[in-house]
Parts: sequence; structure tokens; C-alpha cells
Amino acid sequence: MSQNDALHYVDLENAGEALIELIESSKAENALRAARNKQQALFDHHMEAKRTVTQLLNSLVHAEELVGQKLLDLESQKNQMMRDLESVEQEVQQSLAKSHTLDSEIQFLQRELERLRENEQEIQALQQEVDEDTTEVIPSAIYLAQLYFKVTKIKLELDTEPHILRGAHYGTDLASPINIDTSSRSPCEVSDELWSLVSTDW
Repeated sequence: MSQNDALHYVDLENAGEALIELIESSKAENALRAARNKQQALFDHHMEAKRTVTQLLNSLVHAEELVGQKLLDLESQKNQMMRDLESVEQEVQQSLAKSHTLDSEIQFLQRELERLRENEQEIQALQQEVDEDTTEVIPSAIYLAQLYFKVTKIKLELDTEPHILRGAHYGTDLASPINIDTSSRSPCEVSDELWSLVSTDW
């Protein structure tokens, strides 16, 4: 080894020892430990922030689901209310139609009642006229019928056909039946036949 090499080696050895002494005497280990602690703190803070954000996102999703379900419930309630409203409107329309029908029926019945009252008044007036006619006409008709029987001795039945003249002539000894079809004879012929039965003896 040359003298120069020996000197260079000594310098390197001295420099290494100085460097080791500098490292040992410095606070590099503490700084490294502090950096590691700071890095861990930053990592922990990041994880905590991530958990917080995740919780917030989950809460937001849950809130959105609740709001969405609430909206669906409100829409369902709205549709049900609309159906109920339509049903009520239909019932109101039906009630109005029934009311109009009842009003028409009431008006019709009122008109019928008025007509019946007028008919009742007319019937009462006719009944009064009939009563007056009965009081005046029937006794005179009975008198004429009795007088006709006393003169002619002929008694006619009332419940016969319209064109049949049926009855009997009560003579001195016996009764002669009368049965004349007026549809095949003239009134003069019928009158002559009836008068032929009457006795001329007084």
C-alpha cells in the first residue's frame, strides 16, 4: 500500500466514524418515529372519515327509501281519495236523479189528486142531480107504470134483451104471455099487437 492509499483509507475511516457519531448524536430516530406516528394518525383519521362518510351515505340511502315509500303511500292515498270522491259524486248524481224523479212523481200525483178532487166534485154534483131526479121522476114513473097496468093489464119484464119485449097480459080468466122481437117488427106493429090484447069492455 502506498502512502497516499493509506491516507485515503484513514480519511474514509474518520469520515465514517464521524458520520456514525453524527447519526447517533442526532434526533433522526425520534423524527422517524414522529413521522410514523403522524402517518398512522393520518391513516386513522382517513379511516374514521371513511366510516363517517359510509354512515352518512347509508343514512342518506335509508332516508331516500323512507321518502320514496312515503311518496308511494301518499300517491296511493291520493288515488284512493280520488276513487272515493268519484264514488261520492256518482252517489250525489244518483241522488239528484232520484230527487228529480221523486219531484216529477210528486207533481204527477198532485195533478192526479187535483183531477180526482174535480171528479169528486163532478160526481157529487151528478149525485145531487140524480137524487133530485130520483125524488121527482121515480114516483111519477111508478105512478105511470101502475096506471098503465090498470088500464092495459100488461106487465112487462125489465131484465130482457134490448130487442125482446117479454111479459104477460092479465085478462079476466087467465094470463097471456107476451114475447115480441122488436127487431123484426115496426113500432106500429108492436103497438097494435099490444093494444089488441087490451079489452074494450068497460
